[in-house]
Amino acid sequence: MKILGISFGRKNQRCDIMVKEALKEAEKAGAEVEFFNTMTMNITHCHACDYCSRMRDKGEVEIRCAFKDDYQKLEEAYYDCDGVIIAAPVYAVGIVGQFKNFLDRLCPSHDRAALIEENKKREKEGRPLLDERYFKDRYSAYISVGGAQTHNWVALGLPMLHLFDFSLCMKCVGHVDAFDQGRTGSPLLDQSLMQKCGDLGRAVAESIGKPYDLVDTWVGDDDGVCPVCHNKLLSFNGTTRVECPVCGIWGDMSIEGDKVKVKWSMAERSRARNTIKGIYEHYNEIQNMITVCVPKLTANKGMLDERIKEYKDYNPKWETEEALVY
Repeated sequence: MKILGISFGRKNQRCDIMVKEALKEAEKAGAEVEFFNTMTMNITHCHACDYCSRMRDKGEVEIRCAFKDDYQKLEEAYYDCDGVIIAAPVYAVGIVGQFKNFLDRLCPSHDRAALIEENKKREKEGRPLLDERYFKDRYSAYISVGGAQTHNWVALGLPMLHLFDFSLCMKCVGHVDAFDQGRTGSPLLDQSLMQKCGDLGRAVAESIGKPYDLVDTWVGDDDGVCPVCHNKLLSFNGTTRVECPVCGIWGDMSIEGDKVKVKWSMAERSRARNTIKGIYEHYNEIQNMITVCVPKLTANKGMLDERIKEYKDYNPKWETEEALVY
């Protein structure tokens, strides 16, 4: 079994240390491990060019990005792993942008439902199937690293990291919210924190190879309200019906004394975004959008071509005065 560790923080600093602590424990549990620090890697953002989708639709076995940069190294390492542990810093309430660059280029192009449906077509037509690595079940663990003592300055760190699970249908077995690092100085000075990171690595290693429904492991912080992602966020619609904005599942809220409780049905848990059922909900939604959108664009093509000229030619700039010369 192979476990990939990725740090989106500074070299040999907090993210590196905590991921490596997790990998050390995973190695003790029998895993083969690999580590990447992405700080000096060039991973540009997704340009929405649809090159990856066109490769899939043309029958290619492997789906590739048109841009050739360091993304490919991380992509290949991910395909070959059985589990992944990611640490990323919080600079402004949410996770650093390079993590989102990697997520945007890897995950949507490898949406599990879309790839399953593509393989069904290929089987019927006798064409080569997609790379089998795209369908591997993997376990994940996350570490959000922030300097702020006040937690609301890092509040979107862990929820953003969990976005990595969805398109790829991974199951997370733990996370650690390592905030207040400004006063801690170094994670090496906090043995409890290092223990949590080690527990993450062991949990990932011990989960690999087991069916998702037979693993109910959760390590690290466990004071979240959602039973799937264990994050603390809730969306309200003005009633006691509440939603986890990370997993997209609904629950019924009640208040007992000064305690808020949410009851989550098994039916809702089974449709969380990182499940096959959940990812198919999104896939079907996209297919329905296409059936509505394409005829609308086709019917209005002439008018839209004419109207878009107005916006293509609109390039406002600040008026500037010439500098005075003295």
